[in-house]
Amino acid sequence: MESQAILNLSKLVNDDFADAVNLIYQSKGRVIITGIGKSAVIATKIVATLNSTGTPAIFMHAADAIHGDLGLILEDDVVIFISKSGNTPEIKVLVPFIKSSKNKMIAITGNKDSYLGQQVDYVLNAYVEKEACPNNLAPTTSTTAQLVIGDALAVCLLELRGFSSTDFAKYHPGGALGKKLYLRVHDLSSVNQKPQVTADTSIKQVIVEITEKMLGVTAVVENDKIIGIITDGDLRRMLSKVDNISTLTAKDIMSANPKRIDANAMAIDAMDIMESHEISQLLVEEDGKYAGVVHLHDLIKEGII
Repeated sequence: MESQAILNLSKLVNDDFADAVNLIYQSKGRVIITGIGKSAVIATKIVATLNSTGTPAIFMHAADAIHGDLGLILEDDVVIFISKSGNTPEIKVLVPFIKSSKNKMIAITGNKDSYLGQQVDYVLNAYVEKEACPNNLAPTTSTTAQLVIGDALAVCLLELRGFSSTDFAKYHPGGALGKKLYLRVHDLSSVNQKPQVTADTSIKQVIVEITEKMLGVTAVVENDKIIGIITDGDLRRMLSKVDNISTLTAKDIMSANPKRIDANAMAIDAMDIMESHEISQLLVEEDGKYAGVVHLHDLIKEGII
């Protein structure tokens, strides 16, 4: 029932929706969203979505508004009312006060002929035939419809503003989502130790270097340039084949032309390379010079994986 109600909403979109989007887009103020009951809960989610996609928004509970919170509405703010019936007592008290302040008003309501529908500048029709509740009482289908309309508003505004993934990262610096969008390889590799040996380094010293730097790998470097890599796996394979390692050097067991990544690349790109080649470490370069190591565990620790 709820999915069918969402499908039906597309038939109810008219010029009021486009005009409401443009009104918010061109407004110098914020979006104030108000409601009561379950509609108030939906309002808080729409506020959060707008804020995170570049449209400043504030939630104002309809009951609190008529007991002092009206003071948060500024001259250029656009007010969105969410109400299934459009006839709740709190809404009827609230609308005249906001109208007298000459703030533009938008309604998300299932009854465009209601008191609210008749008083606002634009009506976004959230009509549903029936609630999913078997008694047709608990707000279920109606609140889903309200939520979808709020998301549609946010996405239209996002596209009008040219809101990019870079902008998204700016508003979401915390958590794995934000880190995928802003965390760079340098941020991870710079806190790690920097294991390196030369081509002529003895195998004993290679083992010491890998052990001390605790990354399971060392770069083989010549004139600050990466020429190879030696991993724990390379050492185990060598020991299974060679009895006397005293004459061996790094160049005898290194893998030439290893996978590498630029220090300024996104950390998520490092993860993609590691996954596609089934490896746990990547050597890092900056301006063509060896700059360190990024490890799979770094990505796990940051929550990217």
